[in-house]
Amino acid sequence: MSVKNFTVSISPGEAVDIVQSEILRGSISGTLVDHYVRNAGSSEVHVLIMEKYYMRSNNRASVTATIDNFDGTTRVHVVAAGSSEGVFFRFDWGAGNSFATSVERALERHIIGG
Repeated sequence: MSVKNFTVSISPGEAVDIVQSEILRGSISGTLVDHYVRNAGSSEVHVLIMEKYYMRSNNRASVTATIDNFDGTTRVHVVAAGSSEGVFFRFDWGAGNSFATSVERALERHIIGG
C-alpha cells in the first residue's frame, strides 16, 4: 500500500481532469471504476477510483484519489491498494507505489506543498 498527500494550486475539478487525461486516457490498461462528486457551498470533493493492470505483479492495482478544497486550498490524498501478490505476503513488486506516484506525477507542475 502506498499513500501520498499534497496540495495543488488548481481547483479540484481541474485536478480531476488532469488525472483522468494523464492516467486513464494515456494508458491501455487504466480504467475508471468510479468518480464520486459532492459539493457543499463553494467547496467540493471528488473521489476517483481507478484500476490498472500490471504485468510485473500479474494483477490489477487500484488507486483511490480524494481531491477536495474544504480548507481553501486543493488537497490531494492518494492511496494505492490491491497490488500485492499472494494470500499471506503483501509484496507487490512496486506496482502500488508506481500507480500512486503516477497521480502525483500528473499533477507535479501544480504541486505547492506536501
